[in-house]
Amino acid sequence: MWIALPVLDDIIDRTLREDLGGGDLTTEATVDAATQAVATAVARSPLVVCGGLVFRRAFERLEPSVRFEELVPDGTAVEKGAAIWRVHGSARALLMAERTALNLTQRMSGTATLAKTYRDALPAGSTTRLTDTRKTTPGLRVLERYAVRCGGAHNHRDSLGTAVLIKDNHIVAAGGILEAVTRARARAPHTTRIEVEVQSLTELETALTARADIIMLDNFALPALVEAVARAKGKALLEASGGITLATLADVARAGVDLISVGALTHSAKAADIALDLVLAG
Repeated sequence: MWIALPVLDDIIDRTLREDLGGGDLTTEATVDAATQAVATAVARSPLVVCGGLVFRRAFERLEPSVRFEELVPDGTAVEKGAAIWRVHGSARALLMAERTALNLTQRMSGTATLAKTYRDALPAGSTTRLTDTRKTTPGLRVLERYAVRCGGAHNHRDSLGTAVLIKDNHIVAAGGILEAVTRARARAPHTTRIEVEVQSLTELETALTARADIIMLDNFALPALVEAVARAKGKALLEASGGITLATLADVARAGVDLISVGALTHSAKAADIALDLVLAG
């Protein structure tokens, strides 16, 4: 399982409370408690499916006995009109959890769709790894990072405690690249790679001298990327980051960098269009 259920249920419960803190006046007034229904999630536009478990648990948190059908596995690209998931159970529970289920899975499927779009823009046969960043929706990072993987891309560090990444402000606070890398190497666990951000070829040389394991090339123009690859070959992994778009992605990969990180995969993903069609159970 890609996420621990207590973690997922906490996210879902917080989201349900936003809608149901005062009950559901409309559903409780118009729908009999004994009414049973079937609800089907349908793609209203082409998308990459993501979030089946989230969809399921949103309904199970209100009615544990709800029956769930996964019609399309996560990570599958579908066309408009495709039926994705289906739930059977109390009509009241299906209506009350509908918005929570859709809000989360629309966001996840939109992120997966954008990740696939970027991944597909890489040159054929490219070995460059496309990754996300920590520019995620607060509280939803675990969902969005899973969505990135469903789209065929990769994850960067999970949190500040999972990797050493020395950014520009760390460099200022530490007194320079050499000082920052030296301190990190002395204090970080021996299993941890040291990554440092640089903004010029001069800073790249300093990072190489400091023996950084990974060097992030921040907002480098294409000619500088090519030169950086030539200088760092066999000495450090190179990550291109900053201002990289679908239009420039292929050229950046062809420059020979090992990694390309794109914050837009999560911070600029448009929610996918998914609807929930409900019918009474026969």
